[in-house]
Amino acid sequence: MKVFVDVKGKSQFDKDIDQSLRSSACGPVTAFVIAQHLFPQGCPYTTNELYRLLGGTKMGLFKYRFIRNMRKMLGVEWTVAKCTIDEVKRQLDNGRPVAAKFDKWFTFRWRGNYGFDYHWVPVIGYEEKADDVFLFIHDNGGRNRDSQVRLISYKKNSPILSFIKIEPTK
Repeated sequence: MKVFVDVKGKSQFDKDIDQSLRSSACGPVTAFVIAQHLFPQGCPYTTNELYRLLGGTKMGLFKYRFIRNMRKMLGVEWTVAKCTIDEVKRQLDNGRPVAAKFDKWFTFRWRGNYGFDYHWVPVIGYEEKADDVFLFIHDNGGRNRDSQVRLISYKKNSPILSFIKIEPTK
């Protein structure tokens, strides 16, 4: 089974993003892409504003800050929380992208070979094959890498992957 949510992606190296923030803007860009998809009127903030509102740093965006500050921005009408791969699939089945963080540095998995060493991306789909789940992610790009949709093995990357869902509160 293949599930794919059509989102409008963005590169963290787009010209509208402050040049001094670009190398560490993957978290705010991920939040922006997801908000653009979830809200009919689009994201009310620019990526530069999200960088500051979410608490971005030159080292990146910490997961707890993403959760805490997105909760503050969205209010009680939205649930922002860590989730499992099963919840990721449920969110995608319901048309909602999920934030994913690859982080081999703070998970102390320095020697592993993963899709990214450290990067935030929107998960926009999945496909189950044999004994693995392949995630469609919207890679927010890099200094020498265009923004693009990529397919990533959950099994291979699970030691360093974490997910955050953003859904309407029931």
